[in-house]
Amino acid sequence: MFVLGVTGGIGTGKSTVSGYFRDKGVEVLDADEISRRVTDVGGVALPEIAELFGPRALTANGALNRKYVASLVFTEKKKLDKLSAIVHHYVLTTIGEEIAKAAERKVKLIVLDVPIPVKHGFVDVCNQILVVSSSDDIRLERLVLRGMDRDDARKRMAMQMTREEYEELADRVLVNDGTIEELYEQIDRYVKEELNERGIRL
Repeated sequence: MFVLGVTGGIGTGKSTVSGYFRDKGVEVLDADEISRRVTDVGGVALPEIAELFGPRALTANGALNRKYVASLVFTEKKKLDKLSAIVHHYVLTTIGEEIAKAAERKVKLIVLDVPIPVKHGFVDVCNQILVVSSSDDIRLERLVLRGMDRDDARKRMAMQMTREEYEELADRVLVNDGTIEELYEQIDRYVKEELNERGIRL
């Protein structure tokens, strides 16, 4: 089984790339979706989060109080790191379990959509990594168009790895500074040159 990692900073278009593969019928494990699952009502990560940030970290119905926790972590990196460590542990455990199930089903290709490319559980399980890259100005405008406050968007971008740090991990960089058609052309080229050559057809 070929494990393809897709990563990149917020606003680069990473979800568009993983969506391309999902639309072709490829199984995509989305770390953000799994993260929401483990922090929703009854989620396995919630007891540790409540212990770290106090009872206000949970809503009345027992889900993660995202607004409150975000107000704490996006101004203080140490707190963000602690929250990330808790959530990542459960997300990566789930991803590992899903990869094992896919291997048992003899799946040829699985895609991991992960915003934070940790070494253990992502980099070390991927056969190749696609990094979606974009200029900071373009990323900022995309986030504002999504309805995010400009200052909040800048803070979130600043908390992530730099463009150069992401690109250092890449087997191939997809530059998403233009149209969606131009991005799809780059993915098509990658599929043809790397996946088709390995006998993997979408």
